[in-house]
Amino acid sequence: MSESLPILIAGGGIGGLTAALALARRGIPVRVFEQAPALGEVGAGVQISSNGNRVLFDLGLEDALTDVAWVPPGKEVRLWNTGESWPLHDVGLESVARYGAPFFMYHRADLHTALVAALRAVAPDAVTLNATASGFDQDGDGVTLKLADGDTITGRALVGADGVHSAVRRTLFGPDDPQFTGIMVWRGLIPADRLPPDRIRQLGTNWMGPGAHVVHYFLRRGEMLNFVGAKERDDWQVESWSTRGTHEECLADFAGWHDDILTMIKLIDVPYKWALMMRPAMAAWSAGRVTLLGDACHPTLPFMAQGACMAIEDGLVLARCVEAFDDIENAFQHYEAARLDRTSRIVEGANDNAKRFHNPALATRDGAIDYLSTQFDPSRISDRYDWVFEYDAAAVEI
Repeated sequence: MSESLPILIAGGGIGGLTAALALARRGIPVRVFEQAPALGEVGAGVQISSNGNRVLFDLGLEDALTDVAWVPPGKEVRLWNTGESWPLHDVGLESVARYGAPFFMYHRADLHTALVAALRAVAPDAVTLNATASGFDQDGDGVTLKLADGDTITGRALVGADGVHSAVRRTLFGPDDPQFTGIMVWRGLIPADRLPPDRIRQLGTNWMGPGAHVVHYFLRRGEMLNFVGAKERDDWQVESWSTRGTHEECLADFAGWHDDILTMIKLIDVPYKWALMMRPAMAAWSAGRVTLLGDACHPTLPFMAQGACMAIEDGLVLARCVEAFDDIENAFQHYEAARLDRTSRIVEGANDNAKRFHNPALATRDGAIDYLSTQFDPSRISDRYDWVFEYDAAAVEI
């Protein structure tokens, strides 16, 4: 009986929707439970490299996403105070030639909208809103998802795609123990027509300095600029994307930085701030008929531009395993085995970049030039990123 029940997914973010779409396109019944009253995403940008776009294109989203993406010709590193630059990646045609898919920048809401439309095309009633997962029960026949309003839903299995504060993870493995990284982050959007003409280069840019760094890139075909600034501070430890800061506070955090940075900060609509927390790597994600996906099991610092990509890859590999193995518990074990090492390596790489982007050697021009020329030598960049971008979730062994 349980084999005819749907796979339940707690969380309707990018990872949960990718998993749902990949399952539905394989004819596997699926239901998604999202806590928000309406489908949507926060106003922020997201970088999706070839390994993520390859999955999204395989799921039929190439036309929809190409229409809303910003396609940068490349990425660069710049020195925090002088603006001197070093090439990082060619993410245009070279990305397609080397890795088989492009590197795109999206507004998260545009990516989310495309996933929702694609899912509704194959499973019109798959998503339930105002449905906050609070826990579950399971036995040999199925899983009962508990919602915060008291409702319960029975399914064949449960996937916890409910983010860093995952109720599914907490029920499976108990409370986690997040540790403050000592870094807080600013984010904001700027309409492109506000920017001084020809002031901001049409490249994905990472400015690096002692104790801080800034990333910016365009969204929606170049119609707006996404700004992210990370600063080492120990006085702000609120892990929330919706806390408003002030322009004055953000400017103070980047005092002495290049005038391009200060200009962007002044033009941000609303500067939001949040603290970065680090969670220990999990040795296991699954128990019985329940497993985890994305930030629920491998939350990653935003210093490698791979958090969303890992959730997208998870979604496709999970669907492949459910299709390939009749026994759902066995399927989840294969999914976990296929993903655990890769996602752990990504988490470690992002942690390393936190140190790399904020190195004390960046304080002086001579030290910075020597440091950046070494750290961003093309061979070192290839060593750090080729294995990331080459990955094919549709073909990896399961």
